[in-house]
Amino acid sequence: MAKPIIVTKGGVESRFKLEKLDRSKLYGKRQRQTLDPEGNRCERAELTKDGALLIRSGMTAQAYFDEGGKWVPNKKLVGLDKDGNPVDSNPSTLGVAQDLEGPVDPTEVLDLALRAVYLLTPEDLDAGLKKALLKGQVFRFTFNYRATYNSEIAYLVANKSGFFALIGSPGISEWCELETAAVDTFSDDDDDDDDLDFEMF
Repeated sequence: MAKPIIVTKGGVESRFKLEKLDRSKLYGKRQRQTLDPEGNRCERAELTKDGALLIRSGMTAQAYFDEGGKWVPNKKLVGLDKDGNPVDSNPSTLGVAQDLEGPVDPTEVLDLALRAVYLLTPEDLDAGLKKALLKGQVFRFTFNYRATYNSEIAYLVANKSGFFALIGSPGISEWCELETAAVDTFSDDDDDDDDLDFEMF
């Protein structure tokens, strides 16, 4: 079982159990199954073109191999910066108290490139924080489910259905507006010797 999310506000800790919320938990799911004549569930498989191998589900997952063809586990991979130097990973924040920032402007959540939503079950919830969340206030904290090279942002929110953590990274958008004058970067002094001459063809 995953360690809890622990956050602090005003020096007071609050702890939450977390459970990933997905579409199936919200709406349920249906699955079409193929059965053999004896009623056993069939599994999809595929033969390679030469007929030598039978490929079952999960056998074509992505992996990393060294120059000798030896498989390299993910835990042995290291991150590199733009210059090729190793960088330190950020540890998991689960089970480690994280300072809450805020309340923040709720519209910040609209700029979040959402990756996951967790349903939070309070184990020990500060009364002041609970009141603020139920009033619609939003709080921000750093979140890493596991050790990673890029920390994510979490927003702590609540409604009548419960408490939630929205996980993701800030989305960056380029805005274009109507009636904005275009900027002409060409000038008469530019050297146009590189222009194509169609007589060349």
